[in-house]
Amino acid sequence: MQSEVKVAIDRVHYMAPPSVTHNGFLFKTASMARPITEKKGKEEFSRRWCVLNDGNFSYYESDKNATPNGGLKMKEIVCLAVSPPETHGYDHTFELYSDAERLYLFGTDNPETMHEWVKSIAKSFIPAAAEDLLLKDFERIGRLRYKDRLNREMSRLGWFCLVGSNLHIRLEEHTADETIDLQKLLELSIQPENEVLVLVERGRTLYIEGERKLDFLGWAAAIQRNAGSSGDTLSQQQLTEADIPVIVERCIHFTTQYGLTSEGIYRKSGVNSKVAALLEEFRRDARCVWLKEGEHQVDDVSNVLKRFFRGIEEGLFGLEAHSITRRSVQRFADLNQMNLHNLAIVFGPTLFQADGKDYSAGRVIEDLIQHYVTIFDVCLHVFRKMFPGSGDFICTVYLEEKKETAEQHVKIPATMTAAELTFEILDRRKISVKEKDYWCCFEVNEKEEMERPLHYQEKVLPIFHSLGTDSHLLVKKHFSMETMLVYLASKVEVSKHGMMKFREERSLLGLSTGSFNDRYFILTSTSLRLYKEVRSNRPEREWPVKCLKVYHGMKKKLRPPTCWGLTVVYESEKQEKQERQQWYLCCDTQNEMREWFATFMSIQVSLRGSHHPTDMGFSGPIPILGSKKRQIPIYRPIFF
Repeated sequence: MQSEVKVAIDRVHYMAPPSVTHNGFLFKTASMARPITEKKGKEEFSRRWCVLNDGNFSYYESDKNATPNGGLKMKEIVCLAVSPPETHGYDHTFELYSDAERLYLFGTDNPETMHEWVKSIAKSFIPAAAEDLLLKDFERIGRLRYKDRLNREMSRLGWFCLVGSNLHIRLEEHTADETIDLQKLLELSIQPENEVLVLVERGRTLYIEGERKLDFLGWAAAIQRNAGSSGDTLSQQQLTEADIPVIVERCIHFTTQYGLTSEGIYRKSGVNSKVAALLEEFRRDARCVWLKEGEHQVDDVSNVLKRFFRGIEEGLFGLEAHSITRRSVQRFADLNQMNLHNLAIVFGPTLFQADGKDYSAGRVIEDLIQHYVTIFDVCLHVFRKMFPGSGDFICTVYLEEKKETAEQHVKIPATMTAAELTFEILDRRKISVKEKDYWCCFEVNEKEEMERPLHYQEKVLPIFHSLGTDSHLLVKKHFSMETMLVYLASKVEVSKHGMMKFREERSLLGLSTGSFNDRYFILTSTSLRLYKEVRSNRPEREWPVKCLKVYHGMKKKLRPPTCWGLTVVYESEKQEKQERQQWYLCCDTQNEMREWFATFMSIQVSLRGSHHPTDMGFSGPIPILGSKKRQIPIYRPIFF
């Protein structure tokens, strides 16, 4: 529950002298050296006359006493926290944390009294450079130390302000605030060995340390609490970047990928105990729940989604993704037996929380499914590509270049590989394949100005689902293949080392890390290690090769020192604790770039269990997915 006491300071009111003066009676407990975990009754508080003047906060036995019982200098305060109403015996309380590892609890039954004290104290210890934070309706404000990914050795000072699920940040060297939406974090974890809170957003990672252990524990608990699902409305859930609840996105993705052809999907009941347990996992921390084929069943997951919708306290008409999914399910009605009417029967009572005794809710659901393009303003061009009247997923794939005349709309079953897709496109266009033609399916990202040839065994549908609006699939010849194969054939061991110019995508809070720096790299069959220089004994960074994706090219706006660059994306292996990093490597020559790329790819092929990466084998006849069930022979490199 968030505090109902407004502590935001009006901008005009804040234009006051640096020396703030305030006095009045408050109720105070004895100072503590550990977090408050239990409710403090009124009998544990003592009435004290409190005075804030000239950067000092003092408290007296009464307003008649001249000698204070104790006090704090404002420069000693590292955090001020406002408790939710009725947390303790006095309705309105706030906590002060000092750099001497002491916690002071003050209270009053008058909300205006507390409001004035919180304003005055906050104005006295927050510096002028961070005064905009005082305009927020904060529940916790103070200073913390932080580190970024590139410089984990040295921590720097920042001022932080927690407002609901938003963490506002002002760094000493910057003139503008940054805001992190805690409910949209990809990861939130604590490193207990060194008491560091790790916040991972897409493209940026923040490592937070407290000034002292006591205030760090308070910040960590508050951030974790506010980052979770906090109620029964959609806006109170952990959300994706598109503001869709994480539980909805993950359940829909799983059922779309594995359940569209499952008979009775959304109608059949799952195992009640498994459904209840999985729903509780999502409610506890949705971002840590990863649905996996084999571990989770389609009927269990679909029933989790239905139960979640039943418990929502508000309407769901804005949830476009779910209407599109129901449309997808309907398109497979000949296999899953869930036509428009059956879907309406299932989802009418669920989404409208009705008893199902009449079909009025069902008729609304039918209209939503039939007319969702108009209702949700879905691009008609996109809709026709996704649902041209058949029951399969339709992917747009381009041949050789992205232009309208090169578009191919292909039915993509869940089992289709990159090789099968490539053969399908070539067969459609009646392109004959010569012995030394190396045709591949590429994942192309126009915004990042990079591309990656898919491994020939990679499943296309998951890649297609993961593509953003700036990405597409492209089938074309791989003209560097011959050179790379000659290079690999000359190597006894598949490994490489040498200097490259290195730059990370982003540092803390998405700020640019600057220029490219020379670094020494060693690539082995298991890892990629980065050293500051050739003579260094210990690597600065190390990544498992199986967690890396390597792309040709990089963004021109980065002003790379050469035109022979690679973009590398790291995604952690453990899905329950995902981390994503992106960085750039520049080589001095084109041949050097090709050698690094070939070594990366050949090692990853070996990890997939393929034969020696330099082998070129006649692939044999492979069936073409299309109207003609003919077979074609084709030479292809093992690792594409």
